[in-house]
Amino acid sequence: MNVDRALLLFAGIMVLISLLLTHFVHPGFVWFTVFIAANMIQASFTGFCPAVMIFKKMGVQPGSAFK
Repeated sequence: MNVDRALLLFAGIMVLISLLLTHFVHPGFVWFTVFIAANMIQASFTGFCPAVMIFKKMGVQPGSAFK
């Protein structure tokens, strides 16, 4: 698994967790979903994502989308 696929997996899991928290815990958790979406939009324009830096330090193989 390369860093691109790991990031997609991580983002998907985080969105699902945030939606579950919104539904079962408190409606205010919808802002967590908004934060995740904003981070994904920002990363698509800049190529910078903190999660990618963490994955690289963990030894995940590089991909082509993030430098």
